[in-house]
Amino acid sequence: MLMLVAAVAMPAVLGATNPLLAPWSGPYGGVPPFDKVKVELIKPALEAAMAEKLAAVDRIANDPAPPTFDNTLAALERSGRTFDRVGRIYGVWTSELATPDVRALAREMEPRLASLDDRIVQNGKLFARIAAIYEGRAESCKTPEQARLAWRIYTWFVRAGARLDPAAKKRVGEINERLATLGTSFGQNVLADEDGYVLVLKEERDLAGLPLSFRSEAAASAAARGLTGKWAVLNIRGSVGPFLTFSDRRDLRETAWRNFVSRGDHGDERDNKKIVAETIALRAERSRLLGHETYAQWRVADSMAGTPERAMALMEAVWPAAVGRVREEVAAMQAVADAEGAGIAIAPWDYRYYAEKVRKARYDLDEGQVKPYLQFDRLRDGMFWVTGQLYGFRFKPARGVPVYHPDVHVWEVSDGAGKALGLLFIDPWARPGKRSGARAVALRPQETMDGGVLPLVAISTNFVRGRTGGPNLMSWDGARALFHEFGHALHGLSSRVTYPSLSGLGVADDLVELPSQIMERWLWTPELLDRFARHYGTGDPIPRDLVEKIDRTSTFNQGFATVEQLSSALVDMKAHVAEGPRFDAAEFERTTLAGLGMPREIVMRHRMPHFTHVFGSEAYAASYYSYIWSDVLAADAFEAFTEEKGPYDKAVARRFQERVLSVGNTVDPAEAYRAFRGRDPAIGALMRRRGFAEAGPGAGKARPD
Repeated sequence: MLMLVAAVAMPAVLGATNPLLAPWSGPYGGVPPFDKVKVELIKPALEAAMAEKLAAVDRIANDPAPPTFDNTLAALERSGRTFDRVGRIYGVWTSELATPDVRALAREMEPRLASLDDRIVQNGKLFARIAAIYEGRAESCKTPEQARLAWRIYTWFVRAGARLDPAAKKRVGEINERLATLGTSFGQNVLADEDGYVLVLKEERDLAGLPLSFRSEAAASAAARGLTGKWAVLNIRGSVGPFLTFSDRRDLRETAWRNFVSRGDHGDERDNKKIVAETIALRAERSRLLGHETYAQWRVADSMAGTPERAMALMEAVWPAAVGRVREEVAAMQAVADAEGAGIAIAPWDYRYYAEKVRKARYDLDEGQVKPYLQFDRLRDGMFWVTGQLYGFRFKPARGVPVYHPDVHVWEVSDGAGKALGLLFIDPWARPGKRSGARAVALRPQETMDGGVLPLVAISTNFVRGRTGGPNLMSWDGARALFHEFGHALHGLSSRVTYPSLSGLGVADDLVELPSQIMERWLWTPELLDRFARHYGTGDPIPRDLVEKIDRTSTFNQGFATVEQLSSALVDMKAHVAEGPRFDAAEFERTTLAGLGMPREIVMRHRMPHFTHVFGSEAYAASYYSYIWSDVLAADAFEAFTEEKGPYDKAVARRFQERVLSVGNTVDPAEAYRAFRGRDPAIGALMRRRGFAEAGPGAGKARPD
């Protein structure tokens, strides 16, 4: 609190001298001044922007005029323009360029940013005005979108504690600041373990089984770390996954696997288990203060699921079929290992390796056959082509747009008539200091409050770059990840709303993955593969028989993929309904998985000590189930295409864009889906897509209607 008061008193000259505080200038309605960012400028810019926002909020709260939509809610939407701009830049640096000085900055600023939110939420005069507009919205709001914004802001304030007494508000503020500190430390610990636990291959025999493309990538990764003449398996999914798939060295597979699954769990100063325990306890305490029995209940209340029980019902309807499929997959792999005389029982570091052998034997297909046809640049152009076919979007390189790293490239997105719709930033390659995983973020949301504002959307992934001058080849999983994040970007670029708080990606947690997961489906289409899957050496298109083999493997290994992800979602949800003041992350993980009947050959996709989705922030806390929930929607929605003229049916695409992608949070998500599909979604399409038997009695309960 005191630090924010100090920020208010900072000299006004900062606004004139710090380029991060100026309105964005340049083409496309202004672009982020990435070329002017210096780490030492970020803190004073944040402090000045925070002070400006608080002053604007105070003016709204103390306005002597009766509250109206324009002088309260619309004014609140405008109040944080500078803060929003600076905050987006800060977010890029802490996520994509986390040097030691940036990490130190985040440790200092995250609690202060949490405190800023609390000061706004706990402003009693402001909330009284918001509540008056919400309660009288039939008269105070002139359009359905204004009424939706009134609901959204009022609900956010209530959920954050606006109606609490002073003592409870104070305690919630303390908890929020502490959680911000814990989340920052958690993420930085994981990043340090990813940077620090690199498996270095020193001899030719260490490369046994590895395809040339992986060797090239590993050599480039080693050279970037000053290890010329060696090969490096980075401690990130995009490097460890292929190594586990192809390496003949079981001992090295085990080492790579243990490095990866033990991130944040080495019993050292970066061990995250105590952070998990404290985070769980603080979230539970805060939820009780806010009137909910558990954190999960609080978190899910304004989602499509509505209750933890409905989210659990969906997961429990899918879980038995997924575990049953895993048993079949393991039996097939064990048979291969036995036939080879391996003398082993399939272990977690063997799963991908022997699954690949089964795929080759069963379908005459291995990933090594496919990867030479999956070049990053061509697949990127392919996803642009798909979007043109479906929605009429066009992409061309943008000129004069600063970037925050040389890896980043920018595209102008326009409609068929050439009208600019926004910008897409793509940052594809792994590097030290870059947060792992893949993500899409809005650098600026679309809005039309005060004239049209173009959306600026960024995709960040962690693909491993090939050697200099060589091709950048991708695994099939990597290609899916690219299309997935592009689906999020399309959601932001398609937005056509008035108010920024309702724009693009700002939807319910369990709807936000629908656009990304349905976009993955187009990667499988022959129309795309025929045009853009070209051999890096010859330029020849991918053979038709290889495309057919890929299609036949669409349900292959779905037991592994589903159990890996669903176990993380179940542990996440169960952890956030756990009772008791003490929480032992290691014991809870063990006992919960045992109770679920977790196959011993698989580990959670995200174990608790490195589950940054849940403990690095609250983005997916008690909400990781949203991936399976949204995939029910995506599978059902894609069948709308196949029931008509096929994946490239423009009429269905137009309906999906108009009724789902473009509406943001201006309508209830269930209503938006019904407007597109003509009915509620059902679980059957998901089960068919994954090759599982239709769910039994639980299916009706699981349906996200």
